[in-house]
Amino acid sequence: MIGYLRVSTDEQANSGLGLVAQQETIQRYADAHGWNVVWHEDAGVSAKSLDRPQLQAALARLRPTPNHRDVDGIVVAKLDRLSRSVVDFAGVLELARARKWALVAIDLGVDTSTPTGELVANVMMSVAQWERRVIGERTSAAMQAAKRQGRHMGRVSTLLRSTGDRLLILRTTLTLAETAAQLNCEGLATASGAQWSADTVAKAQKRLQRQGSASEA
Repeated sequence: MIGYLRVSTDEQANSGLGLVAQQETIQRYADAHGWNVVWHEDAGVSAKSLDRPQLQAALARLRPTPNHRDVDGIVVAKLDRLSRSVVDFAGVLELARARKWALVAIDLGVDTSTPTGELVANVMMSVAQWERRVIGERTSAAMQAAKRQGRHMGRVSTLLRSTGDRLLILRTTLTLAETAAQLNCEGLATASGAQWSADTVAKAQKRLQRQGSASEA
């Protein structure tokens, strides 16, 4: 298993106390489950996004095909060491489920290698999905109300070229759902700044392919 460690300030990184406490917690849990641990550490890095060098290295190590990877999952002492965003965490959970590796947050009892932990993870994912849908419905209602009143609401949005290129690369080997999860894990937003889903990936891919065809013509 990958043991992931993170502290957010240089002072914490220099003292080493926060990192030691996390490592000890993970090691005790690993010993109780008979796991070997390899360590990835982001010192002095915020959890405001998933764009962290060692976290991305850990996720890259958890390749899509189980037979081609040397680790079975990732474990953190506390959920906030991995992410402070429920939506980001849900994205990592979706990626773990799609690629069939274990995700463990010891403080919450989330351990997708066990039936109970998987249940807790699924509940968290459902809550995150519900939250996104409620926000979407409220936004849609507000826009419809503005439209009835003759007011323009919203803006023309454009997907970053780098994000579009990354999406097309991922789609060569991943499913729509896996691509959405990976884009969310990498902190790459949709054109409107929202999280990716299988549906938005499919729509964006079609637009990008149409644009590519038009350019070639």
